[in-house]
Amino acid sequence: MKVTLKQATVAHAVAIAKLRMATNERLTRDFGRGPWSSTATDKGVLYGMRAGRVYAARDGRTIIGTLQLTTTKPWAIDKKYFSKCERPLYLLAMAVAPDRQRHGVGRAMLEDVKRVVKAWPGDAIRLDAYDLPGGGGEFYAKCGYREKGRVTYRGAPLIYYELLL
Repeated sequence: MKVTLKQATVAHAVAIAKLRMATNERLTRDFGRGPWSSTATDKGVLYGMRAGRVYAARDGRTIIGTLQLTTTKPWAIDKKYFSKCERPLYLLAMAVAPDRQRHGVGRAMLEDVKRVVKAWPGDAIRLDAYDLPGGGGEFYAKCGYREKGRVTYRGAPLIYYELLL
């Protein structure tokens, strides 16, 4: 599957919030309440646009996936676990529409995000994933991200991943 990420605009905030909420609800239904059970809002998406850049993957006019990139290290990330590099970007809030999961959309998004990060310019992608049955750790590993450490942050077990570019 070919997916091209495009930077989202303010006009996309409601659709992205709905997609994130649908993803959160599916994870809660499938795995029970967890750190993913939060409410996604357009205000949160707009904040993400101010703090970094939010991207959308589309099928025609429908947003089928989203993620955020930022140069600012998230609170849950401890830099000591990662490789030394000059321009790391942090991948946050990745979500794929529930009806598009397991169809290659997420993998294609992670492939295209490399292009986006190189053009930023960035030299590494860092992220954390929940180390729980509903977490995405195994997915990121299958997509070539290297595990860099395991920590607990605010009671949630996390796995740190990195991809050097």
